[in-house]
Amino acid sequence: MTHTTTGEPARRASGATVPVLAFAGIVVAVMQTLLVPVIKDLPRLLDTSPSNATWVLTSTLLSGAVATPIMGRLGDLFGKRRMLIASLAVMVVGALVSAVTDALLPMIVGRTLQGFAMGAIPLGIGLMRDMLPRERLGSAMALMSSSIGVGGGLALPAAALVAQHADWHVLFYGAAGLGVLAIALTLLVVPESPLRAKGSFDLPGALGLSAGLVLFLLPITKGSDWGWSSPTTLGLFAAAAVVLLLWA
Repeated sequence: MTHTTTGEPARRASGATVPVLAFAGIVVAVMQTLLVPVIKDLPRLLDTSPSNATWVLTSTLLSGAVATPIMGRLGDLFGKRRMLIASLAVMVVGALVSAVTDALLPMIVGRTLQGFAMGAIPLGIGLMRDMLPRERLGSAMALMSSSIGVGGGLALPAAALVAQHADWHVLFYGAAGLGVLAIALTLLVVPESPLRAKGSFDLPGALGLSAGLVLFLLPITKGSDWGWSSPTTLGLFAAAAVVLLLWA
C-alpha cells in the first residue's frame, strides 16, 4: 500500500506509548468476556429466553469482526490515533447504553457498540509500525497482540467478583470508566501517525465485506443452537460464500 505524509511534523513515540496502546487493547478485549460470568443468569435478568439472551454475546463478536478491517482502512486514510479514539468512544457509549437497561434490544445495541472497539487492536499495531524503530517493533507488536488474551483473561475473575457482590450493571459502568481512561491516556501520550494511504474509502466494498462476515460468522456462533444441518445454518453458509465471492 502506498502511503503519503500529512505534511505535519511527527511527534516521537515516548516510552509510554506502547504500554498505553497495550492498555487500550486490554480494555477492548475485556468487552468480549465481560458477561461470561453472568451468562447463565441473562435470560432472567433480561426477561427473555435463553436463545435470545445469547445474542448479547453474539452481537459483540460479530460487530468486532466487522469493525476490525473497516477501522483499519479508515485509520490508514484519516489517522490511526483518531480512529483509535473513535473506537474507544463508541465502546464507552455502548457500555453506558447497556448500563442503564434491563431490556434485551437496547442491551444488544449496547453490546454491538462495545464490540465495535475491536478495531483498536489493528489500529494500535499500525501506530507502532509507523512510529517505532525496527529494533523495538517486534516486542511491541507481540505485546499488543497478547493484550487480547490478557484482557479476556483478566475480565473473567474481575467480572465474576463484581457480579457476585454488586448489581450486574456495575460491570458496564466499570467498562465505560476503563474506556474513558484509555481515551485520556491515548490523547496525552500517543502521537498521531503522519502517514496516510492514498485512495478513498470503498463503501460498497465495506458493506459487502461486512455482510459476508456476518453471514459466515453467524451460523458458526449459532450453529449449535440451530443445528449444523438445519436449513438456516446451511443457507447462511451458502449466502456467505456467494456474497464473499461477489465481493472479491
